[in-house]
Amino acid sequence: MQRFIRTLVLALLVPAGAVALEPIYSAGFFSPVAIAGADPVAYFTEGRHAEGSDAHSTEWRGATWHFSSAANREAFEAEPERYAPQYGGYCAYAVAHGDTASIDPEAWTIVDGKLYLNYSRSIQKKWEADRASFIARADQNWPQLLAAD
Repeated sequence: MQRFIRTLVLALLVPAGAVALEPIYSAGFFSPVAIAGADPVAYFTEGRHAEGSDAHSTEWRGATWHFSSAANREAFEAEPERYAPQYGGYCAYAVAHGDTASIDPEAWTIVDGKLYLNYSRSIQKKWEADRASFIARADQNWPQLLAAD
């Protein structure tokens, strides 16, 4: 409760432009759960979106990551960079356009061993039409988005 009150007070006192982008996309303003609670390892090992659980969770880069099993949590803890989505889990299409957007955990692709998430399946179709170009643009934009106030 104390953390909630502190966060609320800071949100009211700090101008919106002064808040830096969180490096990991979380499900909402008051939730530190990364990528809407999806299990990032399952995309690689099961080839599908799987909902994670707080029973199998870990902290990494300021966010709580949920997993569908203890084995997936342990795999992530051993190699988080291997399983974490690109651009902190923000929509890859939005990052390619110099912005950020939330994601739909069902709108995902693995390209060259890297996980990319998108805002929706319709946005994912646009992204897939020229994904090499969008990845190159997003790779350039991401450091700037992180550095912006």
